[in-house]
Amino acid sequence: MFITFEGIDCCGKSTQARMLGERLRNAGRTVLELREPGNTRLSEHIREVVLSKEFTEINERTELLLFAASRAQLVAEVILPALAEERAVICDRFSDSTIAYQGYGRQLPLEDIEHINRIATQDLVPDMTFCIDISPELAFQRCRDRFDLIRDRMEESGVRFYERVINGYMAIADNERGRFFIIDGSLSPEEVHATIWRLVSERLPSFANGTGPEIDASRIADEILAEQENLS
Repeated sequence: MFITFEGIDCCGKSTQARMLGERLRNAGRTVLELREPGNTRLSEHIREVVLSKEFTEINERTELLLFAASRAQLVAEVILPALAEERAVICDRFSDSTIAYQGYGRQLPLEDIEHINRIATQDLVPDMTFCIDISPELAFQRCRDRFDLIRDRMEESGVRFYERVINGYMAIADNERGRFFIIDGSLSPEEVHATIWRLVSERLPSFANGTGPEIDASRIADEILAEQENLS
Protein backbone atom coordinates (compact mmCIF):
# COMPACT_ATOMS: atom_id res chain seq x y z
CA MET A 1 0.00 0.00 0.00
CA PHE A 2 1.38 3.39 -1.05
CA ILE A 3 -0.37 6.33 0.65
CA THR A 4 0.51 10.00 0.16
CA PHE A 5 -0.47 13.23 1.90
CA GLU A 6 -0.89 16.56 0.16
CA GLY A 7 -1.90 20.13 0.92
CA ILE A 8 -0.45 23.60 1.30
CA ASP A 9 2.19 24.35 3.92
CA CYS A 10 1.10 24.13 7.57
CA CYS A 11 -2.15 22.35 6.66
CA GLY A 12 -1.41 19.51 9.10
CA LYS A 13 -0.51 16.81 6.56
CA SER A 14 2.75 15.87 8.30
CA THR A 15 0.88 15.26 11.56
CA GLN A 16 -1.72 13.16 9.75
CA ALA A 17 0.93 11.14 7.93
CA ARG A 18 2.61 10.37 11.25
CA MET A 19 -0.72 9.49 12.91
CA LEU A 20 -1.66 7.10 10.12
CA GLY A 21 1.76 5.47 10.24
CA GLU A 22 1.40 4.87 13.96
CA ARG A 23 -2.12 3.52 13.54
CA LEU A 24 -1.03 1.08 10.84
CA ARG A 25 1.83 -0.15 13.01
CA ASN A 26 -0.61 -0.72 15.85
CA ALA A 27 -2.64 -2.77 13.38
CA GLY A 28 0.38 -4.99 12.70
CA ARG A 29 1.64 -3.50 9.45
CA THR A 30 5.29 -2.72 8.67
CA VAL A 31 5.35 0.96 7.72
CA LEU A 32 7.92 3.25 6.09
CA GLU A 33 7.32 7.00 6.54
CA LEU A 34 8.90 9.41 4.05
CA ARG A 35 8.78 13.06 3.05
CA GLU A 36 9.44 14.94 -0.16
CA PRO A 37 11.91 16.20 -1.05
CA GLY A 38 14.26 14.10 1.06
CA ASN A 39 15.01 10.67 2.56
CA THR A 40 18.03 9.91 0.38
CA ARG A 41 21.48 11.48 0.57
CA LEU A 42 21.00 13.20 -2.78
CA SER A 43 17.39 14.21 -2.13
CA GLU A 44 18.26 15.86 1.19
CA HIS A 45 20.82 18.06 -0.56
CA ILE A 46 18.20 19.03 -3.15
CA ARG A 47 15.77 19.85 -0.33
CA GLU A 48 18.25 22.29 1.16
CA VAL A 49 18.55 24.09 -2.17
CA VAL A 50 14.88 24.34 -3.18
CA LEU A 51 13.66 25.50 0.25
CA SER A 52 16.50 27.89 1.05
CA LYS A 53 16.02 31.65 0.76
CA GLU A 54 19.66 31.82 -0.30
CA PHE A 55 18.76 30.68 -3.83
CA THR A 56 16.16 33.30 -4.79
CA GLU A 57 17.39 33.13 -8.39
CA ILE A 58 15.89 29.64 -8.92
CA ASN A 59 13.41 29.95 -11.78
CA GLU A 60 10.21 27.94 -12.15
CA ARG A 61 11.62 25.34 -14.53
CA THR A 62 14.72 24.76 -12.43
CA GLU A 63 12.48 24.30 -9.40
CA LEU A 64 10.36 21.77 -11.29
CA LEU A 65 13.37 19.74 -12.38
CA LEU A 66 14.99 19.79 -8.93
CA PHE A 67 11.84 18.40 -7.32
CA ALA A 68 11.62 15.78 -10.06
CA ALA A 69 15.27 14.77 -9.57
CA SER A 70 14.73 14.33 -5.85
CA ARG A 71 11.62 12.24 -6.49
CA ALA A 72 13.33 10.05 -9.07
CA GLN A 73 16.07 9.18 -6.58
CA LEU A 74 13.57 8.51 -3.78
CA VAL A 75 11.41 6.24 -5.92
CA ALA A 76 14.33 4.20 -7.25
CA GLU A 77 16.35 4.00 -4.03
CA VAL A 78 13.63 3.73 -1.37
CA ILE A 79 9.98 3.49 -2.40
CA LEU A 80 10.03 0.73 -5.02
CA PRO A 81 12.26 -1.56 -2.90
CA ALA A 82 9.99 -1.01 0.13
CA LEU A 83 6.86 -1.83 -1.84
CA ALA A 84 8.57 -4.93 -3.23
CA GLU A 85 9.06 -6.02 0.39
CA GLU A 86 5.30 -5.53 0.94
CA ARG A 87 5.79 -2.66 3.33
CA ALA A 88 3.20 0.11 3.67
CA VAL A 89 4.77 3.34 2.42
CA ILE A 90 3.45 6.73 3.59
CA CYS A 91 4.90 9.80 1.89
CA ASP A 92 4.44 13.43 2.90
CA ARG A 93 4.06 14.89 -0.65
CA PHE A 94 4.55 13.16 -3.98
CA SER A 95 3.87 13.88 -7.66
CA ASP A 96 0.54 15.66 -7.01
CA SER A 97 2.49 18.41 -5.25
CA THR A 98 4.36 19.15 -8.46
CA ILE A 99 1.12 19.40 -10.43
CA ALA A 100 -0.44 21.71 -7.82
CA TYR A 101 2.60 23.86 -7.02
CA GLN A 102 4.57 24.06 -10.25
CA GLY A 103 1.63 23.48 -12.61
CA TYR A 104 -1.17 25.54 -11.09
CA GLY A 105 0.91 27.65 -8.68
CA ARG A 106 3.81 28.54 -10.99
CA GLN A 107 1.59 28.10 -14.08
CA LEU A 108 3.97 25.86 -16.01
CA PRO A 109 2.49 23.63 -18.76
CA LEU A 110 0.63 20.72 -17.18
CA GLU A 111 1.43 18.33 -20.01
CA ASP A 112 5.16 18.90 -19.47
CA ILE A 113 4.81 18.30 -15.73
CA GLU A 114 2.83 15.11 -16.25
CA HIS A 115 5.54 13.81 -18.60
CA ILE A 116 8.33 14.70 -16.15
CA ASN A 117 6.39 13.09 -13.29
CA ARG A 118 6.04 9.84 -15.23
CA ILE A 119 9.80 9.74 -15.82
CA ALA A 120 10.61 10.54 -12.18
CA THR A 121 8.13 8.07 -10.67
CA GLN A 122 8.59 5.26 -13.19
CA ASP A 123 4.78 5.45 -13.56
CA LEU A 124 4.26 4.80 -9.84
CA VAL A 125 0.88 6.16 -8.64
CA PRO A 126 -0.24 6.19 -4.98
CA ASP A 127 -3.04 3.83 -3.97
CA MET A 128 -4.61 6.57 -1.85
CA THR A 129 -3.89 10.29 -1.47
CA PHE A 130 -5.28 12.52 1.27
CA CYS A 131 -5.27 16.27 0.66
CA ILE A 132 -5.71 18.29 3.87
CA ASP A 133 -7.68 21.35 2.77
CA ILE A 134 -7.36 24.69 4.61
CA SER A 135 -7.43 28.33 3.49
CA PRO A 136 -4.17 30.18 2.81
CA GLU A 137 -5.03 32.61 5.62
CA LEU A 138 -5.36 29.79 8.17
CA ALA A 139 -2.17 28.18 6.84
CA PHE A 140 -0.21 31.42 7.24
CA GLN A 141 -1.53 31.87 10.77
CA ARG A 142 -0.48 28.34 11.68
CA CYS A 143 2.96 28.91 10.17
CA ARG A 144 3.40 32.10 12.17
CA ASP A 145 2.26 30.38 15.38
CA ARG A 146 4.57 27.41 14.88
CA PHE A 147 7.70 28.90 13.37
CA ASP A 148 7.80 32.44 14.79
CA LEU A 149 7.54 34.07 11.35
CA ILE A 150 10.37 31.92 9.90
CA ARG A 151 9.22 30.81 6.45
CA ASP A 152 11.06 28.98 3.69
CA ARG A 153 11.38 30.10 0.07
CA MET A 154 8.20 28.30 -1.01
CA GLU A 155 6.15 29.81 1.83
CA GLU A 156 7.14 33.33 0.72
CA SER A 157 5.08 33.03 -2.48
CA GLY A 158 1.93 34.79 -1.21
CA VAL A 159 -1.82 34.22 -0.93
CA ARG A 160 -2.63 34.27 -4.66
CA PHE A 161 -0.02 31.61 -5.33
CA TYR A 162 -1.51 29.35 -2.66
CA GLU A 163 -5.03 29.96 -3.95
CA ARG A 164 -3.88 28.65 -7.33
CA VAL A 165 -2.25 25.66 -5.62
CA ILE A 166 -5.51 24.85 -3.82
CA ASN A 167 -7.39 25.10 -7.13
CA GLY A 168 -4.87 22.66 -8.53
CA TYR A 169 -5.55 20.15 -5.79
CA MET A 170 -9.29 20.47 -6.38
CA ALA A 171 -8.77 19.81 -10.10
CA ILE A 172 -6.74 16.69 -9.29
CA ALA A 173 -9.53 15.52 -6.98
CA ASP A 174 -12.06 15.88 -9.80
CA ASN A 175 -9.86 13.87 -12.16
CA GLU A 176 -8.72 11.22 -9.67
CA ARG A 177 -11.88 10.20 -7.83
CA GLY A 178 -11.38 7.01 -5.89
CA ARG A 179 -7.71 7.77 -5.32
CA PHE A 180 -7.57 11.41 -4.23
CA PHE A 181 -9.57 12.48 -1.15
CA ILE A 182 -10.12 16.07 0.05
CA ILE A 183 -10.23 16.24 3.86
CA ASP A 184 -11.39 19.29 5.85
CA GLY A 185 -8.26 20.49 7.62
CA SER A 186 -10.08 23.02 9.82
CA LEU A 187 -11.26 20.15 12.03
CA SER A 188 -9.25 18.89 14.99
CA PRO A 189 -6.33 16.52 14.24
CA GLU A 190 -8.29 13.69 15.87
CA GLU A 191 -11.34 14.31 13.66
CA VAL A 192 -9.21 14.48 10.53
CA HIS A 193 -7.45 11.26 11.46
CA ALA A 194 -10.76 9.50 12.15
CA THR A 195 -11.93 10.31 8.61
CA ILE A 196 -8.65 9.14 7.09
CA TRP A 197 -8.64 5.93 9.10
CA ARG A 198 -12.21 5.16 8.06
CA LEU A 199 -11.28 5.53 4.39
CA VAL A 200 -8.14 3.40 4.77
CA SER A 201 -10.10 0.74 6.67
CA GLU A 202 -12.69 0.62 3.88
CA ARG A 203 -9.90 0.02 1.36
CA LEU A 204 -8.16 -2.47 3.65
CA PRO A 205 -10.92 -4.24 5.63
CA SER A 206 -8.42 -6.45 7.45
CA PHE A 207 -7.26 -3.36 9.38
CA ALA A 208 -10.74 -2.41 10.57
CA ASN A 209 -10.51 -4.28 13.87
CA GLY A 210 -6.81 -3.64 14.46
CA THR A 211 -7.26 -0.20 15.97
CA GLY A 212 -4.50 -0.51 18.58
CA PRO A 213 -4.04 2.14 21.28
CA GLU A 214 -5.52 5.60 20.89
CA ILE A 215 -3.38 7.98 18.82
CA ASP A 216 -2.01 11.03 20.69
CA ALA A 217 -2.28 13.79 18.08
CA SER A 218 -0.77 16.49 20.31
CA ARG A 219 2.32 14.39 21.03
CA ILE A 220 2.85 13.63 17.35
CA ALA A 221 2.44 17.29 16.36
CA ASP A 222 4.95 18.33 19.05
CA GLU A 223 7.46 15.75 17.82
CA ILE A 224 7.16 17.02 14.23
CA LEU A 225 7.56 20.65 15.35
CA ALA A 226 10.67 19.77 17.39
CA GLU A 227 12.20 17.99 14.37
CA GLN A 228 11.53 20.99 12.11
CA GLU A 229 13.02 23.42 14.63
CA ASN A 230 16.15 21.26 14.88
CA LEU A 231 16.50 21.25 11.10
CA SER A 232 16.16 25.04 10.95
